[in-house]
Amino acid sequence: MSKITYVPRFKKYFWLCSLASFLMACSQQSDADTTHSETPYTSAYLQNREPLVQKPYLELPLGDIKPDGWLKEQLTRMRDGMTGHLDELYPEVVGSRNGWLGGDGDGWERGPYWIDGLLPLAYILNDEDLINKAKPWIEWTLNNQTEEGYLGPVPFDTEPVHETGLQRGMRKDWWPKMVMLKVLMQYYGATKDERVITALTKYFKYQLRELPERPLDFLTFWGNRRGGDNLQVVLWLYNITGDSFLLELAELISQQTFPWTEVFLNDISRKKLDWAWTSSGITYPFKPAEINEIHLSKLGSLHCVNFAQGYKEPVIYFQIDQDSIHLRAAKQALKDISYFHGQPQGMYGGDEPLHGTDPTKGVEFCSISESMYSLESMLPITGDMAYADLLEKIVFNALPTQANDDYTARQYFQAANQVELSDKLQSSYQTHVHKGTDFVFGLLSGYPCCTTNMHQSWPKFVQNLWYATLDGGAAALLYAPSTVSLMVGNGQKIGITEKTMFPFKDTVRFEFSMEKEVAFPFHLRIPEWTVDPIIKINGEKIQVKVENQVAIIKRTWRNGDGLTLEMPMQMRVSQWFDFARTVERGPLVYALKIQGEERKKNRGDAYGEFTEVFPSEPWNFALLSDDLDSIENVYQVEEKEWDGSYPWNLENVPIKIKARGIRLPEWELVNGVPVFPAWWGANQSNYKDSGIQDLILVPYGATTLRITEFPVVGKH
Repeated sequence: MSKITYVPRFKKYFWLCSLASFLMACSQQSDADTTHSETPYTSAYLQNREPLVQKPYLELPLGDIKPDGWLKEQLTRMRDGMTGHLDELYPEVVGSRNGWLGGDGDGWERGPYWIDGLLPLAYILNDEDLINKAKPWIEWTLNNQTEEGYLGPVPFDTEPVHETGLQRGMRKDWWPKMVMLKVLMQYYGATKDERVITALTKYFKYQLRELPERPLDFLTFWGNRRGGDNLQVVLWLYNITGDSFLLELAELISQQTFPWTEVFLNDISRKKLDWAWTSSGITYPFKPAEINEIHLSKLGSLHCVNFAQGYKEPVIYFQIDQDSIHLRAAKQALKDISYFHGQPQGMYGGDEPLHGTDPTKGVEFCSISESMYSLESMLPITGDMAYADLLEKIVFNALPTQANDDYTARQYFQAANQVELSDKLQSSYQTHVHKGTDFVFGLLSGYPCCTTNMHQSWPKFVQNLWYATLDGGAAALLYAPSTVSLMVGNGQKIGITEKTMFPFKDTVRFEFSMEKEVAFPFHLRIPEWTVDPIIKINGEKIQVKVENQVAIIKRTWRNGDGLTLEMPMQMRVSQWFDFARTVERGPLVYALKIQGEERKKNRGDAYGEFTEVFPSEPWNFALLSDDLDSIENVYQVEEKEWDGSYPWNLENVPIKIKARGIRLPEWELVNGVPVFPAWWGANQSNYKDSGIQDLILVPYGATTLRITEFPVVGKH
């Protein structure tokens, strides 16, 4: 392979000064590339070093934020379920043969995927058993680094014989290493184990030497598409060590990463891309294309999980380049993905390739996990609350429903409209690959990637509930019951307890504890869906200016102070596929309550036992256009007593909406799929008052079967 010449992706890398003065500035921050100095900023938390752009919000060390109430119960269920016991449930892949433990078995992404969720869960819960389960993966990785700097499973001299269900080969592929880099970054955040800094410094020097001859897509295209994950950890390490070679490596990685900014904007480059790829013996329908011919409007234009990981890359790179074009690209990407492929729960249709807005099409669990992590990465860099709004919608709608209550099974795909989950479903182009298991609940249904990657979602959400701020304060940008310990003001440590029944109720209360009074700003996100929020301190209403969806309360805080944020929730109606309508209130999306009958099934194949679910009551209803025009007057919100325990099922959900509808007999299942009637969208039918029936809508996240996007009928 010919040597790749390093050229900065955008020439603004040297916008501040000449190379000589830049290196001189770096040398003042670090004695040598092999050492690291004290961080050159006053904040107690890791901020970007020059020449990187400063971040408005700073991440807290892993373990400083603790969940409470239903959120703690969610994590406890993960501990007792698949997350805490995957090595027992899936030993053939994440057991002792795994290459990341020195074995000859699976040596690719699935082991690191699991630890990427298990490790933060362990330290958030401070659970010694989980910590001891994650530690061998860390220890093997750190203790078996080669002299040249290579990290990861030992490569085979010749590619191994294929074993069903194992990914044994491609051990020098860059992509799986990126997942372990994230794991090591989190481990350092929890432990400050200096071996991580030493190992990553050595590995990144190895990358800098190797990438010109073995670029990110040397073995597979995954590293090319997901290079933003690699770049993110390189910049994190630079902020700790100040080693100048890391900026050179960052530019090289950016050069070799899929050009997401250009693709999202389609106005810079005309580089040709080969989109054909093969998996499980099937060649997917991507054709070679110019970048400016690739657009999110096109079906199959991008792989769904690659997009989920890729849309943070422009923002990660913005820290180096500081050209607002990257911020614009990320915003355009989310606007386009919603318009061309969006579903009401905050996600987008993608059963591997992107596939449009049809509400019966699947949303992959890996896409949810990685979309959350992308948004969590983008928020503190930009301070853009639109990312928090979207993250909130995904967490409280899409995320809870795709795993069962005890966290022992999951769907590969979920859909906004799903009323039968069986192995006869034909609503995904992947169905023929996985023998109908895409929508059923199982351990290994669909692709097993989601079995291992799903675990990062809830723990990393907890880790991003709170931030320190650039101005020495504290920030609550996402709301859930929790406590936090952090340094503010002049370095004083304080505690804040967040008591709330959000997202089901609209009030959040913060209680402050500290040894002595301290002045600092407290940042509160004001969601885009609320109107006329109310902030009270110690029971007295205050007026606070809200800029860019953030209210900043600057005052001297005292032990025992309390702040209450009330966020009124109004019902609203959104429009989706074929003019269908969805009911929303606050951060929650509502769906038709449908009771289901569960049936266990085991066909004796590699997918093992799984659960099918069939409706036990009617589901084919349309909403009434007159009702939707005056929804606040017609629909009724009903809340029940709730002690804050696990809410994500029909039995426990603490809120519902009473609505009305008309049953449509012509709306029938097609191979188990609730495909809209042929007349819908062209000729809305009429209704008579005598046919109106009462309906119950419940939060999407509490459903298994559901209609979320409803046909609408009008009256003469």
